[in-house]
Amino acid sequence: MKIIYSLLMILAAVVVQPAVQSQVCRAADPTLARAVMQKVEDRDDGDNASLDMQMILIDKNGSKRVREIKSFSKDKGKDTLRLMFFMQPAQIKNTGFLTHDYDDHLKDDDQWLYLPALGKSKRISASDRSGSFMGSDISYADLTSRNLEDYDFSLVKETEVHSNPCWVIQAVPRSKNVIDETGYTKSVFIVRKDNDVIVREIHWLSEGGYVKYIDAKKIEKIDGIWIRSELKVVKTYNNDTVHETLLKLSNIKFGQKLDYSQFTVRSLEKGYFVQ
Repeated sequence: MKIIYSLLMILAAVVVQPAVQSQVCRAADPTLARAVMQKVEDRDDGDNASLDMQMILIDKNGSKRVREIKSFSKDKGKDTLRLMFFMQPAQIKNTGFLTHDYDDHLKDDDQWLYLPALGKSKRISASDRSGSFMGSDISYADLTSRNLEDYDFSLVKETEVHSNPCWVIQAVPRSKNVIDETGYTKSVFIVRKDNDVIVREIHWLSEGGYVKYIDAKKIEKIDGIWIRSELKVVKTYNNDTVHETLLKLSNIKFGQKLDYSQFTVRSLEKGYFVQ
């Protein structure tokens, strides 16, 4: 099964399509690319949020596994706290995941995974964050925001996605430690100019031959907040699809009554809480 033609066309355009002189000049200035990614980072993503998530895992033979998740998030100053509980299927029910995503680039984010069968939480170390999250094509590193100081950004070109003008930004890690933690040797982000939302991503994995494509299939504006409410994640090897993950968000609500005490390891181990 070959990768989606539209994504390949974009990648081909990034690599081979010539730019006009003005685009060359803009691309030569890394400060513009960095400024675009800073706007992505600073974009309002809401606070005190709750949502339902359906995660669909699809293997290379087309077989599907469906998982239902309840997710919560709350800002703490410039930091972000996130908590997920798996509701279905029964064999992984009450599995929980907690993230403390720190704004300070000198401070490592904290992540914990609670497995009911073990009866305790496991801290996710930096060396494990490139691994698969619960069998999906999402890694633990994907579940925290990137530290912009860890990358060199460049503007590759300008393009359009579904008639929306976009920037095409390349990100290259500045150190081997960042590559080891994320599992990515290089990334390309396609960012809408009007709302600073990343609509497509391409990640080259440190495992030779593997590339991950993330496509925002649906983007919604809810209570003034732009949300990527449906994502398709495709992992390929030498251009052949080996696995896919679909993420579908629903029942998205902001301004919920959430307390900091709900985003602790103790709360994680107690299980799903009702607001």
